[in-house]
Amino acid sequence: MKYFLILVVLFLNACSSNQEATSIRFGLAVAPITLDPRFATDAESSRLNRLLYTSLVDFDDQLKPIPKLASWEQLSPLHYRFYLNDQMRSFVDGGFLSAQDVKATFQSILDPQTASPHRGTLKIIQEIHVFNENTIDFFLSKPNPLFPSLLNVGILPAHLIEKKHPFNRQPMGSGVFKFIDWKNTGEIICERRQDHQKVVFIPVKDPLVRVLKFLHGELDILQSALPAELITYLQNKKTFKFEQIAGSNFAYLGFNLQDQQLANQTIRHAIAYAIDREAIIHYVLGNAAQLANGLLPPYHWAGNPNLQGFSYQPEKAKQLLQQAGFSEQNPLKLGFKTSVNPLSLRFAAVLQQQFKNVGIDLTLSSYDWGTFYSDIKAGRFQLFSLSWIGIKTPDIFRYAFHSTAIPPTGANRGRYNDAFTDQLIEMAESQIKLEEQAPIYQQLQQHLLETLPYLPLWYEDQYVFYYPNLSNYKLFSDGRYDGLLTIQKKIN
Repeated sequence: MKYFLILVVLFLNACSSNQEATSIRFGLAVAPITLDPRFATDAESSRLNRLLYTSLVDFDDQLKPIPKLASWEQLSPLHYRFYLNDQMRSFVDGGFLSAQDVKATFQSILDPQTASPHRGTLKIIQEIHVFNENTIDFFLSKPNPLFPSLLNVGILPAHLIEKKHPFNRQPMGSGVFKFIDWKNTGEIICERRQDHQKVVFIPVKDPLVRVLKFLHGELDILQSALPAELITYLQNKKTFKFEQIAGSNFAYLGFNLQDQQLANQTIRHAIAYAIDREAIIHYVLGNAAQLANGLLPPYHWAGNPNLQGFSYQPEKAKQLLQQAGFSEQNPLKLGFKTSVNPLSLRFAAVLQQQFKNVGIDLTLSSYDWGTFYSDIKAGRFQLFSLSWIGIKTPDIFRYAFHSTAIPPTGANRGRYNDAFTDQLIEMAESQIKLEEQAPIYQQLQQHLLETLPYLPLWYEDQYVFYYPNLSNYKLFSDGRYDGLLTIQKKIN
């Protein structure tokens, strides 16, 4: 009996070691909040949900909507018909994805009792009719040429929605991956449906600890979210594969425009000239970013490639501050709020020094993410910095800058109130074709750069380090993890 128990233990250990060897262990900087696509707004939740669910539409390289689960035609300005294709029509529980599931998903989002954060974007939907199991009609309350772009939410099974299934911790989709387990340790185990390749997502908040785990072989792959010295250190090791591409995630400095000092556009311009963005990109971000002059990247179909942003001109910053009534004897005093994220804290310290060089006395305050984000939404700040992740459609301009989009209605956190901005947003929304919207959104971005409710900082590059036994991993500009759809691991 004794020897039998020893053999069982050895067998179980061997199985565990073998499973660990064949699994791909993916290091995360933060854990996802939810695996229910109706509620996902944070980057990690959205990226994992893309693997677990499939949506009606996706986006091309210019971020125009393209068919994914369905193609569509516009039958009238208020009527879109979607045709489900034959791909990704099987839920992981064996159920068949039909138009009824599509209807149930979007009706659930539109239900006020669901409290989905996507309801505000999709409430333009007035009615949803199932034509047959492969065809579904959407009727809108007003014309919107961006409408197909809004349907990039993962589809859930109707019968489980009705049963109030806990998708947030037990996802059930029709994506390339199926969910296996979410452990108490925070690890999330998923399996690629086609070949049963397991991927274990392991959250490690501290970047140094994350790199140490990578060096010790406890992680197989790291993607972005590392400080400059750790990027350089891993590059110099030359024992790992490294890839890097230009990204689209937009970092910005936000102003509270209800603050008496920051309401002065001259002061905002002085701040813009005081920041050496190129030095921050080099020394803080490890050259893993590109200068940004607008919220949308230049290659976006509604982007403006002709924007000329603020260069580093400390003398000009001093002149503008003098015009606004400040001097060495009477310095401008401001407060900057940030989270306790190590990269954010480092950026804040550099910003404080650069401001000091032009005569701005900057006080730093750091908080846990929940407190920090609550303060930003409530307008309890003078200056802050955040990033917009994975922006696809120019409806972001209404959400972030329209005078009616003050939180909690929208994300106009700086309380920007500009009649011409509102006019341009509404004019763009009234057009019936994307080609007619594009020049208006380009004009809007020029106006935003001049009035400066945000100071554009940079687009964060995407980069990845991984072990040589991994292959076929592809990076994407918005940081999504779709490279896991094709990645292969060679077992030595």
